[in-house]
Amino acid sequence: MLDVTSADSIIEFAKKLKGQTLREACGEEIEKHNYKGKGNFGQILEKFYFGYEPNSDAEPDFKEAGIELKSSPLKTLKNGEFRSKERLVLNIINYLEVHKEDFENSSFWKKNAHLLLVFYLHDKDLDLLDYLIKLVDGWQYPNEDLKIIKHDWETINQKIKDGKAHELSEGDTFYLGACTKGSTALKSYRDQPFNDEKAKQRAYSLKQGYVNHIIANIAQEETAVYGKIIEQPEILDVVESIEDIVISKFQPFYGKSAEQIEQELGLKLNQKAKSYFANLTNAILGLELGQKIEEFEKADIQVKTIRLKENNLPKEDISFPTFEYQELIETDWEDSDFKNILESKFFFVFYQFEGENLILRKVKFWNMSHSDILEAKSVWDKMKTTVSKGEIVKEVTDKGVRKTYFPKKTENRISHVRPHARNADDTYDLPIADELTGLTEFTKHCFWLNASYVKDEIYLS
Repeated sequence: MLDVTSADSIIEFAKKLKGQTLREACGEEIEKHNYKGKGNFGQILEKFYFGYEPNSDAEPDFKEAGIELKSSPLKTLKNGEFRSKERLVLNIINYLEVHKEDFENSSFWKKNAHLLLVFYLHDKDLDLLDYLIKLVDGWQYPNEDLKIIKHDWETINQKIKDGKAHELSEGDTFYLGACTKGSTALKSYRDQPFNDEKAKQRAYSLKQGYVNHIIANIAQEETAVYGKIIEQPEILDVVESIEDIVISKFQPFYGKSAEQIEQELGLKLNQKAKSYFANLTNAILGLELGQKIEEFEKADIQVKTIRLKENNLPKEDISFPTFEYQELIETDWEDSDFKNILESKFFFVFYQFEGENLILRKVKFWNMSHSDILEAKSVWDKMKTTVSKGEIVKEVTDKGVRKTYFPKKTENRISHVRPHARNADDTYDLPIADELTGLTEFTKHCFWLNASYVKDEIYLS
């Protein structure tokens, strides 16, 4: 029998869902549901399994027990492990009220201190009533995570107090993000207290990497491949942030060559190996070679090692994963992979050539400014328009080289598009055949960050 005043009772009742679908768990009554929209799996779960009307109250769903119910989709990796399909969206940020709160009495903490998580396997070919529920459990934040989440909450709050709610970005923080919530339409813009400019509606969310960490814990997957930067959580009481801890580990090696760093750390690495710089970074951070950095994985931090020429210009532009042409034209900007990447937090490790030697110059945590993200959006916009019109190839040279209409480096200060494929035959399908050549597939391309932008806005700034 479900006792809604007892956390243990609620969690045990929820665990009966494991291995079932909503249709199996809730019976015929569920067929009458008329929920539409993105969150309807959760709404159906609330009404037909737990027996309460879905709401957007500031209180937790199970008020007496202090438990908030959240459901979230999973995907399965080739090795059979589960991963989160998306970030876990929590409550809406009330810009007009949150600046009056501190963390311990905040609406965020009152609602989300104890979560009941229901993870289901997403399958686009099935009705959502037939999604299989795979993992169910309660979640409370371990002490070391809570310190970082509190710092993240305070970072978001400070930006609102500074009149910059319209500039909030998921790259501002580590585990707890401020993700956009609602359509791109003007109706999803909100007033903010210290600036007349309206800000997009945002919600607190646990980043996808952090949700993966929760999933691994609930599924009790082996996590020995992870190494921690922060072994003693107490250090976060003394040091301002995790960023300071990481940077302080690198600073003693500034001005030293990669070889000198190896020697000082007692290493003998293969300098030709693709993993050379990743291994060196791990060693500096005090992790074993090949281990993933737990805090970076939880925070979805993109680690980039940059080799600078003597004039401070990176040797190469920075590539991102390839995009599928069909997906590009079907996705809007807010949900695009490119925006997601640009809103990430990055960790840059800069080495500079001095003759043959590579000298460690500095490391830097960085995320792109709001205005630069908007500037880079124009590259994405042009790319989407080009593909959707089928105007891909401008000309084919005498040597058979295809010149495209894709955005070039000279057209945008921040980004451009160019091939990122094994060869010309490594392709993705085109949604609309190319007008000039009639091609129905085209070489894989990706968005790149311009080397000059990395120099001016990241390395030298």
